[in-house]
Amino acid sequence: MHKTVQKLSLKMASIDSGCNQTAIPFVSVLMTAYNREKFIAEAIESVLNSEYLNFELIVVDDASNDKTVEIVKRYATIDHRVHLYRNERNLGDYPNRNRAAKYAKGKYLVTVDSDDTMYPGVLEKWVREMETHQARFGIFSHLGNLEPTVLSSEEVLKTHFFHRPILSFGPCATIVLRSYFLEKMQYPEKYGPANDMYHHIKLAASTPVLFFPFPLVNYRLHELQEKNNTYSYLYNNYRYLRDALVEIPLPLLKKDIRYLSKKNKRRFVINLVKFWLETRDWKRTAKAVQYAQFSINDFLTGLLHI
Repeated sequence: MHKTVQKLSLKMASIDSGCNQTAIPFVSVLMTAYNREKFIAEAIESVLNSEYLNFELIVVDDASNDKTVEIVKRYATIDHRVHLYRNERNLGDYPNRNRAAKYAKGKYLVTVDSDDTMYPGVLEKWVREMETHQARFGIFSHLGNLEPTVLSSEEVLKTHFFHRPILSFGPCATIVLRSYFLEKMQYPEKYGPANDMYHHIKLAASTPVLFFPFPLVNYRLHELQEKNNTYSYLYNNYRYLRDALVEIPLPLLKKDIRYLSKKNKRRFVINLVKFWLETRDWKRTAKAVQYAQFSINDFLTGLLHI
């Protein structure tokens, strides 16, 4: 890593001395971290090596107890675009993401997690398309189109709920106007790893969505990811959708919302049974029901779909 830091230092000197500011709007790249000494150097370098220059990289460490902070400091000393913040105590994933957004100054927010890497050349394309379409929310998804595509809120949510889940990607698959992110009260913090799903539905419900056919980041798979917390997903996937169908003004017919509510209950019953069959753990199964606040009436509705 030492040689890489030296190269970045020389590159930064060149940028500072001879590079004019780009006309593309300023971007805040958000990177939250907790014990990511194994991956974070590569993640930071992927951002700093971007051909797009007009950004800030905000790294918020969530009280790591490894060398994460030490590594980030090395990059912050050679590139003024890197800003390190440290939490005095561990906040958890989505509270920390919200905190990172509060430090941001850019017009747009994008996320590169500290265990992923950003693809070269993509950030500029994303920002350019957001500006061209005057979009407030963009997300990577497989629509089958070769070019970025804008869909209305109604088109997005009907597709998502009744055809394929085109909003089911994490924070690193999104770009959002910072003012719109703050207007929509940031991420919720009560649905565990499913907080982003509620938030994406909320963002899409009141603005057209720009879909990108090319991802911003290379999503790294490893054993320490939150996505591996299948037990939390078991009840939180039910909870976020239950609440979203009630709390968010969705551009859907009332009969469609009733159908989705019943389907959500049925899915939870099925997933609950699958969990018990796989684990034979009555205690955790009962706890999942308790966490979901799933009543007898909910169970009967899900079972019979009436």
